[in-house]
Amino acid sequence: MHGMNDRETFLGRLGARIDRLFPERQIVLRSEASVSFVTLSKKLQVTVASLLFGVGVWTTFASVNYALNGVILEAKDQQVAAARLAYRSLLTEVDAYQKKFSSATKRLEANHGTMLGLVEQNASLQLNLKTVTSQLRSTEQERENVLATREELRNKLANLEGEKRQLSGSNSELNENLKSVEKDLQVALSERNGALFEGTRMRRQIKELDNRLVNLEETETEAVQRLTNRTTEFNENIRQVVKMTGLNYKKLLAANGMGENGQGGPFIPAKPDGIAASKIKVNLNDLDQHLMQAEGLQEIMAKLPFAPPLTSYRVTSRYGKRRDPVNKKWSSHYGLDMGSPFNSGVYVAAPGVVTFAGWKGRFGKMIEIDHGAGLKTRFAHLNKILVKKGQKVGFRDKVGLLGSTGRSTGAHLHYEISFKGRNLNPLKFFKAGRYVFKK
Repeated sequence: MHGMNDRETFLGRLGARIDRLFPERQIVLRSEASVSFVTLSKKLQVTVASLLFGVGVWTTFASVNYALNGVILEAKDQQVAAARLAYRSLLTEVDAYQKKFSSATKRLEANHGTMLGLVEQNASLQLNLKTVTSQLRSTEQERENVLATREELRNKLANLEGEKRQLSGSNSELNENLKSVEKDLQVALSERNGALFEGTRMRRQIKELDNRLVNLEETETEAVQRLTNRTTEFNENIRQVVKMTGLNYKKLLAANGMGENGQGGPFIPAKPDGIAASKIKVNLNDLDQHLMQAEGLQEIMAKLPFAPPLTSYRVTSRYGKRRDPVNKKWSSHYGLDMGSPFNSGVYVAAPGVVTFAGWKGRFGKMIEIDHGAGLKTRFAHLNKILVKKGQKVGFRDKVGLLGSTGRSTGAHLHYEISFKGRNLNPLKFFKAGRYVFKK
C-alpha cells in the first residue's frame, strides 16, 4: 500500500512538473477580416519535446560510436561530422526558433503574419530534420558495413600472417635440409676424391707388384726348373734302382696305397693365362707332381731290403735252378744261401713287423718279416731266434743267430725276398743297394 502511494505521489509530481513546463498555449492567427487560434496542447508539446530529446540522445550516441572508428572510416567520419554540424546548427536554429516561437506566441496577437511564417519555417525545419535523420541512418549503415569489411580484412590479414609464419618455418626447415644435403655432398665428394686417389695409388702398387712378380717369375722359374729337373732325375734314379731289383715301381706304389687315380681325357698342354706369375704357377704345379711321386718312391725305398742280412758272407747257393745239395737232383731254389760262421748275427734289411718266428718244417727255425707294400723277407735254418711274432723291428736290428736247423748240410742262412707272394732274387737287391749306398 505504501508503495502504491509513493507511486501515485511520484506520478502526481511528474504531472504537475509537466503541467508547469508545457502549459496549453494558443497561437492567434489574424488576417484582414478574421482572427483564428491554433491551440498547442500539452500532449503535443510533450510529444515534440520527447522527439527532440530522443533525436538528441540518438545523435549523441551515433556521434560517440562514429568517433571510435579508425583511420579506415575517416571519410565516413567526415560525413558524420558534417551531418552532426548541420544537426547542431539545426538544433541551434530550432532553439532560436523556439525562443522566437515563445516570444512570438506573446506577440501572436500583434503579428499574425509573422506567426504564419514561423509555422511554415517550423514545418520546413521538421522536414530538414527528417532528412538529416535519414542521412544519419544511412551513414550509420555504411559505417557498419565498413566495420564488417574491416573485420573481414583483419581475419584475412591474420590468415596471411599465419601462412607467412608457416612459410617461414618451412623455409627454415628447407634451409636446414639444404645445409645437411650440402654437407653430405661435400663428404661424398671428399670420399670420392679419396677413393680416386686410393684407387690410383693401388693401381700403381698393383703395377709395381706385377713388375716385381714378373721379375720374381723370371728369377724363380729357373730355380723351379732346376729343382724340377733334379726331382725328375732323382725319381728316375729311384725307378732305375727299383728296376734293378726286378720290381715294377708302379705296382709297388699301388701296393703302398699310392697308385695312380683314375683319370682321363684328351691331352691339352697347359699354357700361361697371361696373369702375373701364371707361368711359374704352371711350373710349380709340375714340380708338385714330381715331388709327390718322389715322396711315394722314397717311402718305397725305405721298405726295400737292399742291405744283406749278414755282415760278411759268401754265396753257397744262388737263386734259381740248381742241383739239390742232398739228393743232387735239379730243383728250383727260391732263395739265396749265404755262408758265414756259426752263430753269426742275422740283421733286418728294412723296417717291418715280425709275422712268424718259430719252427717251419724243413726250414728249421725261421723268421718272416713283413715290410709293407707287399714285401716280405724270410730267414731260415737259424740256430736261435731273438724276436717274437708281432714285434716291430728297425733297419739292422739283430733278429737271430746263424745255424743249420731243418734240412741243411751245414751252417748257413737261407734268405728269401718276396713281393705279393712271388719270390725275387736277393742278389739283385744287394746290387741295387750298393748303387744306392754309393749315391
